[in-house]
Amino acid sequence: MESTAAPSNQPAESLASRVRSAVIWRSGSQILAQIVQWAATFLVIRILSPADYGLFAMTGVVLVFLNMLNGYGLASGLIQQQDVTRQQIRQLFGMLLVLNVTLGVAQVALAPLAAAYYRQPEVANLLRVQALLYLATPFIALPYALLSREMEFAAQARINILASIASAAAALGGALVHLGVWTLVFAPTVLFGVRAIGMTIAARTFVRPSFDFRGAGHLARYGGVMAAGQLFWFLQSQCDVFIAGRSFSAHELGIYTTSLFLTQIFVSKFVPPLNEVAFSAYARIQHDDQAIARAFVRATQVIMVAALPFYLGLAATAEPLVLTMLGEKWAEAVPVVHLLAFAMPFMTLQVLLSPACDARGRPSVGMKNGAFGALVLAASFVVGVRWGASGIAVAWVVAYPLYLGVSLWRSLPVIGARARDLAVAIAPPLFAATAMALVVTIVDRLLPAMVPAMRLAMLSATGAAVYGLWLWVFARDLVRELVGLVRNRGG
Repeated sequence: MESTAAPSNQPAESLASRVRSAVIWRSGSQILAQIVQWAATFLVIRILSPADYGLFAMTGVVLVFLNMLNGYGLASGLIQQQDVTRQQIRQLFGMLLVLNVTLGVAQVALAPLAAAYYRQPEVANLLRVQALLYLATPFIALPYALLSREMEFAAQARINILASIASAAAALGGALVHLGVWTLVFAPTVLFGVRAIGMTIAARTFVRPSFDFRGAGHLARYGGVMAAGQLFWFLQSQCDVFIAGRSFSAHELGIYTTSLFLTQIFVSKFVPPLNEVAFSAYARIQHDDQAIARAFVRATQVIMVAALPFYLGLAATAEPLVLTMLGEKWAEAVPVVHLLAFAMPFMTLQVLLSPACDARGRPSVGMKNGAFGALVLAASFVVGVRWGASGIAVAWVVAYPLYLGVSLWRSLPVIGARARDLAVAIAPPLFAATAMALVVTIVDRLLPAMVPAMRLAMLSATGAAVYGLWLWVFARDLVRELVGLVRNRGG
């Protein structure tokens, strides 16, 4: 295999069909995998304590910081290239091995410092064991890049489902045998191990690594810019835990981070796989300005049709949802979930910008956006931490619209899309979701006292009916387009 060139003149209809198939496989497998993982996750949350999740969140700052350097940016550079040789694949494998062994050693060295900062000795032991995750990364990132280049997401889907089942079983088993916080370390270790084995077999990446990196400057530069962008993403995504972890108890930090996990389920679990497909598709049409602009606007509209009712519905049903899914001992999370839900639509739109800019060969745009986001969010968290977990949640609501506004101003000209077209695309689901949330809130106040699960079921059914009816009455063309897309007739 001397070259894995992607045909640049691929017919639009063929590409649209492949994108549709990729989205179905990638998002469908993600939904199935998440159903399996959520079933175990919410059971585990009921067994473990908020303090366990607080300790685990403290390790996340170091883990996420080092993971942004793990070489996935290099892998993205391989996807973005028009032609790839076997030597470049071997070089990428060598780079990934060197990077991740170095990161594992660095994490072990940083473990005592992190424990001292948080004043939690157990954090050091957790970080040392978590360093094993880096050994699996090269055997995931390289196959991921090769399969994504060919938009072969079916094999990845099957592996992700298998890995999710294994991880869920490990998490539930660890909780039942009272491993405590170590349950949260054991489960992702199993997840990474299964994915590494499965992805390597699926992509047939049985190649010897090359540590002669001459001629790999493009990959290194592209990966370096993306890593810089990820640095700022790290700062904005982890500065809340870094700031709050020093001031909060492990219990209060666990309340906050679990609330954040609940509200970020859509943007962190469903949007990333769609972005993977989008990046591969955008890369194939990167020289067609109008095509990439249309694709971005339409993809954003489809995602927001699902995201907006999820978030506004979450805000309206925060109390019965938390009590049903997490249990009474997590009742303190209700106001935090309610507030955070209002920030998540802005975050969802924000994360949709980078794949299109990266595919146009402009990863520096994401880096600049991330730098601004890191600054404004960190400043907000420093102020909000004085009022506890709810103060941090308010900081999200205040800072994220500003962050998104600047990012749109910088990104849309690169993508070629107009702000007006984007606003017109998002308006129908926004109005429908707002009406849904208002009706659900009114119905909730009129309901008699009942168990949280029944209350949640009634409110969810009401919300779904209102949202669907509103779209059918006021945005029927959009509904027909979505139905056509699902039935394989969308353009």
